[in-house]
Amino acid sequence: MAMKKSATSAEMFEFPAFDMGKITDTYREFADKSAAQSKEAYAKVKSASEDATKAMEATLESVQAGSVELSLKAIDAARVNTDHSLSHFEALLGVKSVSQMIELQTSFFRKQTELFVDQANAMQESARKVAEQVSKPVKAVTEKAMAEFKAA
Repeated sequence: MAMKKSATSAEMFEFPAFDMGKITDTYREFADKSAAQSKEAYAKVKSASEDATKAMEATLESVQAGSVELSLKAIDAARVNTDHSLSHFEALLGVKSVSQMIELQTSFFRKQTELFVDQANAMQESARKVAEQVSKPVKAVTEKAMAEFKAA
């Protein structure tokens, strides 16, 4: 039978020997790496925030310019409709018969409907262009940010 060496009570409760220098170096490396990653993440967030701010400024400028454009189109449409209506009322003052009045009214309504359709199409096209211009800066920044975060 082989003899087993029994451990003394002092050996049983003895702490393992650690090299504190290695542990300190490991924690220092971990802290340095964490600090570098935090700085990198901060730089990315700061860049994205600056881009978003610039995009919002561009968007607000586009909104302002677009609202002016749409307002001018609406004023022009109102001017055309008013002129057309006043011309119609002048023509009605010279009516000599009921049939002439009905003919004038029919012509006025047809022309007014055509004007309304043309004006609505023009406003719709202008509104579409303004919407594209307004969304362009935000869309570009969003796509850029998404590409950067996908790459990270």
